[in-house]
Amino acid sequence: MTTLAERPNTALLVIDVQKGVVAGAHDRDAVIANIDTLIGRARAQDVPVIWVQHSDGRELQRESEAWEYVPELVRRDDEPLVHKIYGDSFEDTDLEARLAERGVGRVVVTGAQTDACIRSTLHGAFVRGYDVTLVGDAHTTEDLTAYGAPAPEQVIAHTNLYWQFQTAPGRGAATVPTAEVDFGTP
Repeated sequence: MTTLAERPNTALLVIDVQKGVVAGAHDRDAVIANIDTLIGRARAQDVPVIWVQHSDGRELQRESEAWEYVPELVRRDDEPLVHKIYGDSFEDTDLEARLAERGVGRVVVTGAQTDACIRSTLHGAFVRGYDVTLVGDAHTTEDLTAYGAPAPEQVIAHTNLYWQFQTAPGRGAATVPTAEVDFGTP
């Protein structure tokens, strides 16, 4: 369904699962375990795994411990690493080029933070013509209720709910649990 011609492949995006991003995240261990499961399945099916890593020059300075990926998830040398400074993983990065060279027209999205980089990347991919699947139990966020935000489980549930109803000409959106991710079918 993607509007990107000649791009029938799917890629798994692992976004910002960094020590400083997920240290206090809701259901951290279960989310990381689900992402690890998806990475293993993607690798077994020769589906590209694309890693995205955020830096902001403050809490997530490049090469700092907080900036590093969590130790539970290990990137292989042949898996692309995209560095970003904005919420949308496509903005001012080489993500689009990495996906294009692999013939990817559909992305499966996992990672953190739900209400920031995950949402931005979902919409960024969708408006660029990709089919976009959000893995409902493989993204998380921190508790920002002290600032007036809903509880993390509500943020996650709302994102899962609204993403499954996204529509646009020639593109598809879906929210599925880890167990139902099909890398071959949008």
